Amino acid sequence: MTKTIRESNIQTLCQSMAISNIDEDIVLIEQSCTAPQLEVPRRMNFILLGLCTEGNVSYHLDTQKQKISAGDFIIVSDYHVVDELQTSHDSKGLYIALSKDFYHETIRNVSDISTLFLYARNNPVLALSEQEQKTFKDYFNVLQKKISDPNNHYRRDLARTLLLAMFYELSNVIYNYRLPSSGRRHMRSDAIFTDFIALLEVHCRNERRVGWYAEQLNITPKYLSECIKTVSHRTPNDWIDFYVIQELRIALKETTKTIKVIAQELHFPNQSFLDDQIGRASCRERV
Repeated sequence: MTKTIRESNIQTLCQSMAISNIDEDIVLIEQSCTAPQLEVPRRMNFILLGLCTEGNVSYHLDTQKQKISAGDFIIVSDYHVVDELQTSHDSKGLYIALSKDFYHETIRNVSDISTLFLYARNNPVLALSEQEQKTFKDYFNVLQKKISDPNNHYRRDLARTLLLAMFYELSNVIYNYRLPSSGRRHMRSDAIFTDFIALLEVHCRNERRVGWYAEQLNITPKYLSECIKTVSHRTPNDWIDFYVIQELRIALKETTKTIKVIAQELHFPNQSFLDDQIGRASCRERV
């Protein structure tokens, strides 16, 4: 069966569900029944945060199967593809959808948060303690009250401030997952890593040269490599291969496309170059 990837945006979300929102920039969803099934894969055009409070949810994220149960927290970033969404009959959860502009507007100039959230891009499910779950629920409830008051002239600013505080709380959880024993900070390297991944997610289909990314960041390829290795323990080429393979896996789900067409869309000179890319990435995954 042919599966065409469609874009999923906040506007569509607001039209299909009766939910609290501000200018379609921040949307709060209190799920108390089974979620609508996805007929086709959806490429996210917004950021989704959510806590599963009861039951379980399974889905594929960039072709990788994910499953969350009560107490699990998910972070799904823009550009990623969600498919095969299934919920148990008793599934419940609290979810916050943010437009890309509002998200970046909220975390601008806060490198710690943006860097730690990048970790969650490749680790999209976090198990929260009871206290951490309560903290998120408290923020959600306060946000819902502020958003639902159209007479509050400052509700957008209040929502942004509350979200920033919540992001700090979540970033602390992510920090404990990611760096349990490290006390060293790399502020400059973190910022460069954040900008590199942001560029990579947009341009990985047609730019795979480390030098090109270094040029966009106004640094040398050597310095870029050092920064990426310091923060992530992986090289820029490792990250480039990772994102290209994710795009390849997603493209292969569109069964009407041939390997030749996919190679052209991903800007490979020919199918042989694409095969080499797959081989290198497979070797890295086995290692």
